[in-house]
Amino acid sequence: MRVNRSSYYEWCQHSNSSIDSQTWKLCHRLKASFSESLQSLGSRRLVKLLRKEGFKIGRYRVRKLMKKLGLAVKRKKRFTLTTDSKHQLPIAENLLNRGFAPSSKNQVWTTDITYIWTVQGWLYLAVVIDLYSRRIVGWHLDRQMETALVSRAFMMAVNLRTPLKDLLHHSDRGSQYASHTYQELLKQHGMLCSMSRKGNCWGNAPTERFLAA
Repeated sequence: MRVNRSSYYEWCQHSNSSIDSQTWKLCHRLKASFSESLQSLGSRRLVKLLRKEGFKIGRYRVRKLMKKLGLAVKRKKRFTLTTDSKHQLPIAENLLNRGFAPSSKNQVWTTDITYIWTVQGWLYLAVVIDLYSRRIVGWHLDRQMETALVSRAFMMAVNLRTPLKDLLHHSDRGSQYASHTYQELLKQHGMLCSMSRKGNCWGNAPTERFLAA
């Protein structure tokens, strides 16, 4: 039967053991729930689902059963490209040129996009930072990385700070910031547009550092 000796002796020791019906049902529902979630639910959320179905169970036992059943969460790829600089839209000069120490608030705003994992899945976060205080003055979360994402973060900052004209607005060369819609917003509020050089990770270092924290 092509069974090695150690496996046979282990079977002899545990062959008389049986699983009770309640544990069998629990394992069945555990595997079904995990499969229905496309292998994305961890022990904490599985405990909540099982308790709603009437099972009296704790997280420790669920974790133990998951390990025994070989149920491991499949993590989604964490790297997502947030800067699309391969476009034909106009690019602004780097007016900031690493001048990261303005003398007062509302002189320089920097902005960028990142992505974060939530219970709802991956979401994109756009932030606007006042470079003087390093404070977030505008932000917005969305499932889509479109121009609306950065525009809403920008408008939140404008409504909160009502800045004067000639504020320097610095970003990367992403299509969202170079879009006609976003550039029109900058013009309406009398802001000067500045963009980092291509492939220069230091061009927007304070914002990059904040998003990496």
